[in-house]
Amino acid sequence: MFKKILVANRGEIALRIQRACRELGIKAVMVYSEADREAKYVKLAEEAVCIGPPPSPLSYLNMPAIISAAEVTDAEAIHPGYGFLSENADFAERVEKSGFQFIGPTPESIRIMGDKVSAKQAMIKAGVPCVPGSEGELPDDPVQIKRIAKSIGYPVIIKAAGGGGGRGMRVVHTEAALVNAVQMTKAEAGAAFGNPAVYMEKFLQNPRHIEIQVLADKHRNAVYLGERDCSMQRRHQKIIEEAPAPGIPRKLIEKIGERCVAACKRIGYRGAGTFEFLYEDGEFYFIEMNTRVQVEHPVTELISGVDIVKTQIMVAAGEKLPFSQRDIQLRGHAIECRVNAEDPYKFVPSPGRITLWHAPGGPGVRVDSHVYNNYFVPPNYDSMIGKIIVHGDTREQALARMRTALLETVVEGINTNIALHRELMVDAKFMDGGTNIHYLEDWLSQHKR
Repeated sequence: MFKKILVANRGEIALRIQRACRELGIKAVMVYSEADREAKYVKLAEEAVCIGPPPSPLSYLNMPAIISAAEVTDAEAIHPGYGFLSENADFAERVEKSGFQFIGPTPESIRIMGDKVSAKQAMIKAGVPCVPGSEGELPDDPVQIKRIAKSIGYPVIIKAAGGGGGRGMRVVHTEAALVNAVQMTKAEAGAAFGNPAVYMEKFLQNPRHIEIQVLADKHRNAVYLGERDCSMQRRHQKIIEEAPAPGIPRKLIEKIGERCVAACKRIGYRGAGTFEFLYEDGEFYFIEMNTRVQVEHPVTELISGVDIVKTQIMVAAGEKLPFSQRDIQLRGHAIECRVNAEDPYKFVPSPGRITLWHAPGGPGVRVDSHVYNNYFVPPNYDSMIGKIIVHGDTREQALARMRTALLETVVEGINTNIALHRELMVDAKFMDGGTNIHYLEDWLSQHKR
């Protein structure tokens, strides 16, 4: 096992990894930008290193600074968390060439799954169902592009091969708009991701967003930990997640979970990962794989009893998974609400000083957050300041606990989206379960403030 790990991230995930290290008896080195000097995890750290000024390219995306911090502190491994450099194959490669263990997949796995075209091709070979679409990158010839779209059937969606976070996507309903949409998406992809390649898929009308959580070790052992429903989202950004997914037969989940495990073994995957699917009319369609720990991992931890972050660390150290698939027994229901520093309906960021912070408590309530009274939320990063997660024996109990937890939560000094969460937790259709990925945006258009 490692003696010292450098945590190359910030916010609640940095604190989450720090806690996991403490439980494992590992020293955690925390890196921080000048904007995060007063962060809780920095104050609690045994060792902390400033890696640059507030802008991400000069700090949390600064590979030489992070690797230098690992060198001067004698760390043995680097945990990238999520976001920033967590899915950067070049960073993973540089970490390992510098003599450190990257706590995540191999650079090769990240490259394969990070490019949506190669990821889709790998999944087809592994028997994982995919959305009907182009066989690879779209050609430049407008005639061929139109032929591909016609064979798929409208509407189609144009996606950046190197995209993510909801960017680099454009829905096309008619042939007249197709070529221009492809050109615009290519330009956007080149500017945002440094890769102008795009591909085409059938645009599903009313799908749900379902994820399968996997864990794999270096010894070709792999398991899946059930599924998560992440359909409550705005502009492809998740707001509420839950596990298990309401209304989907367990046999279907078992079938797709087994295929994900088989795919992990086929590509030699290691660590934590998430297969993301669109689900419609009883069918799953692979869209991408996240080669890191997810923001929403706590809902899976609460229903499975597995500590995903600690397991990431253990398998990176070369240990075998301490459980097999038959050991995974899911219990109850969990729901997560992402708490963002933003206007709850206009979604405008609201950085500033938190003058009062009171987290909820009680049975089945978990809060993952790095904020505290008088904490200053910097304007330089993502607006998420924490997550409220609840667990109950049933979905109904989990919903009741979340409603109570949201009522108890107090954040003053900045705007947050807690008011929106309170409304959604009493929305009749959400309470029934099974809403699709368009539901929240439709709901917002009908509840304008």
